[in-house]
Amino acid sequence: MKRICIIYTGGTIGMERGENGYEPGKEPFADIMARISDFSSPELPEYDVIEFSPLLDSSDVTVSEWNLIGRTIRDNMDEYDGFVVLHGTDTMAYTASALSFILRNLPKPVIITGSQIPLCEIRSDGKDNILASMMIAASGKVFEVCIFFAGKLLRGNRSIKMSADSLIAFDSPNYPKLADAGIGIRYRENVLMKKSEAPFKMQEFVEEPIGVIKIFPGIRIDLFEPIITQKLRGVVLETFGAGNVPNYCTELSGIIKKAYEHGNIVVVCSQCPTGTVSLGHYAASSPLKKAGAVSGKNMTTETAVAKLYYLLSCGYPKDKIEELMEKDLCGELDE
Repeated sequence: MKRICIIYTGGTIGMERGENGYEPGKEPFADIMARISDFSSPELPEYDVIEFSPLLDSSDVTVSEWNLIGRTIRDNMDEYDGFVVLHGTDTMAYTASALSFILRNLPKPVIITGSQIPLCEIRSDGKDNILASMMIAASGKVFEVCIFFAGKLLRGNRSIKMSADSLIAFDSPNYPKLADAGIGIRYRENVLMKKSEAPFKMQEFVEEPIGVIKIFPGIRIDLFEPIITQKLRGVVLETFGAGNVPNYCTELSGIIKKAYEHGNIVVVCSQCPTGTVSLGHYAASSPLKKAGAVSGKNMTTETAVAKLYYLLSCGYPKDKIEELMEKDLCGELDE
């Protein structure tokens, strides 16, 4: 009999209505599951529930919580065949991306899921998401951090939240689905990560100052200069299209060059869900390349942030971080 560990961090799936809206429920999540007969089915693996305290709305999740989830998985790695992390949807893609770097060379599945409607409510999508995640976590077919939602298994560091009110809340715009859960669960083995021969290890994140700046028409980039050049160690710049910025934004290349000279890392991502950054392909992106920015290629912003945390936490020198930002480390980008 397979055995999995369910880590309940908070989020909509376990919430109930309060005076000010949905808030974490007071009943232990294991007791809620015990009342639902489907979770006692002999077709499911055995499971234990680890419940965090305090429970968090996912908008309150920080680097500390990412490290806590990572440590919980690491400390229980030998006891279980797989892990299911129950998490709020708002920052689920950030957590999935972070865990893909924190937990290196995973020998077992880590499936992150949640719901758009609390488990206690009628029409909740939570039950089916948990049931399928449990079966995938016990399948022995997955060796990476994934998000399972609305019948789709997605690579965690390729996922983004697409909708605040649809039950189909997540997508993976630049990478195929890993599996579909219909009548059965159909895995696409050609796009799943293979089991690593390297030993499993954990790299905790250090809380480095990292920022995200979105370019928009009419932006006054000079207002951001003190932040970019003095207060941050890493910046993710969300640009237009393939890495383009307005020609009238003449201060930007100078600010990035100054940040570069201060030892800061500037990573260029696209505001487009699909496609890739190609610095220098258009004249509008050439100043970024000349000033020392690096391409995020087709990484999501969530993954670029997590990868910056990871590389800075590893203590690599600046040139090594810039090199590795453009390299695929755990399936997060296409080189």
